[in-house]
Amino acid sequence: MKRKPLALSLIALTVAASAAFVAWQKAPQTPEPPVQETVVLEPVVLEPQPLAEPPPTLRSETVEFRRRDTFIAVLLRSGVPPATAHEIVGMLRAAGAELRRVRPGEEVELSHDADGRLVRLAYAPSPWVRFELAERASGWEVDRLEATREVRIELRQDEVRSSLWDAVERGAVAPGVLLDFVQIFESEFDFTADTRPGDRLRFLVEAHYADGVHVDYGRILAAQYLSGEELLTGVGFQGAKRYAYYDLEGRSLKKAFLRSPLQFRRISSGFTYRRPHPILGGVRPHLAIDYAAPTGTPVWAVADGVVQFAGRKGGNGIQVLLRHRSGYKTYYNHLSRVARGVRRGARVSQKQVIGYVGSTGLSTGPHLDYRVSRRGKFVNPLSERFLPGEPIAKSQRAHFLEYARSLVERLEKDAPFSG
Repeated sequence: MKRKPLALSLIALTVAASAAFVAWQKAPQTPEPPVQETVVLEPVVLEPQPLAEPPPTLRSETVEFRRRDTFIAVLLRSGVPPATAHEIVGMLRAAGAELRRVRPGEEVELSHDADGRLVRLAYAPSPWVRFELAERASGWEVDRLEATREVRIELRQDEVRSSLWDAVERGAVAPGVLLDFVQIFESEFDFTADTRPGDRLRFLVEAHYADGVHVDYGRILAAQYLSGEELLTGVGFQGAKRYAYYDLEGRSLKKAFLRSPLQFRRISSGFTYRRPHPILGGVRPHLAIDYAAPTGTPVWAVADGVVQFAGRKGGNGIQVLLRHRSGYKTYYNHLSRVARGVRRGARVSQKQVIGYVGSTGLSTGPHLDYRVSRRGKFVNPLSERFLPGEPIAKSQRAHFLEYARSLVERLEKDAPFSG
C-alpha cells in the first residue's frame, strides 16, 4: 500500500517531462551566433613597372618665303637634306600644289625632332587648301585638306561724315570693296568732287568663308548711293559677254568716259571761266578740274584713246594729251612723270595708268590739272554727258528687271535711307 503513491509520482513526473520536451521542440529556436574567423593577409609586394617613354620633343618653326625663293631653296635653308627636300616637293606637286606660284610672304611650317631631322611639314597656299606631310615608318605621307567653301550675301551700309573713306576707317566697309563700289558709279558720279557729308551708301556683297572663317569678298550684287536728292542705283548682272552694272531700266552704268582721272581725292579747284591765278596773277579762266593728291599718285586715262603728246609743255609742266573718239581730247598737267610706254602714237585703254601726280610747271603744290575739250572747245568734265555703254540685251531684259527689283527691295527693307 505504501509503494502506490511513489509509482503514481514517477508516472506524473514522466508525463510532465515529455510535455515539456514537446513544447520545447515547437518553440522557435534562437540561432547560434556565427563563428568569427580572423583572416591574416600576407603583404603584397608590387614590382616596379618601367615608365612609358615620353613622346619625342618637336621643334617647330614657321619659315617665310622671300623674293625669288623656291620651295626647295626654303627647305635647304632650313637644314633639310637635298634628297628629302626633292622628295617632299615631288609629293606636294603630285598632291596638286602649285609650287611655281609661291609668292613672297607665304609661309611653311616645319617640325624637327630632337636630332634636328624634319618629321612634319604643313603648307597652306590659300585659305581653301592645306597640305600636311608626315614621316612614317614606311616613308613620307601627304594629306590634302580642303576647306568647306561658303558664299554669304551680306549687307553693308554707312553715312559720309567727312569723306567716303570714313566707312573704311570705321570698319564698316573693307577698302577693296569700297573701291569696287566707287567703280560702279564712276561714270555717273565724281566721288572726288561731289561727295558731301550726309551722303549715304548701301550694298549687297558676296562674302567668302572657309570652314566658317571669313576670307575675302566677291562681287557687289546691288548698290545704291544717296547724295542730296540724287539716288544712284547699280545692279550687277551677267550678260552674254561679261558681268556688268546697270541702272533699274537696264541701261549700262559704264560710260565711254570716267568722271575722274584718279581715285577719289580732295578737289581743290573747280571749272570756271574767271579765277585769280595763284602765280601769274589777274583773273583768268580755269578750264580744268584740279585734284589735290600726293606726289606719285597714279593718274589714269578716262577713256580709250591715242597719245597725242607726252612730255614737258611750258607752264603745264609734264603733260599727257590723249585723243578720243567723237572729237574729245583729255589733258593731264603738272605730272611728276609719264608712265612707261606712254608716248606719241601709243594706244591706251580706259583706266590705264598714264602718269603720276606732281607739281611741275606753274604749280603751287602737288595736284593734277585735268581738262577735257570737244571739237576744240573746253567743256566741264563734271557736267558733260558722255556716250553710254551697251544696255541689257532684249532677250535678258525681263529677267534682269525682276532680278533687280528683288535686290533693291531687300536693300530698302534691311537698310532704309529714311530715319
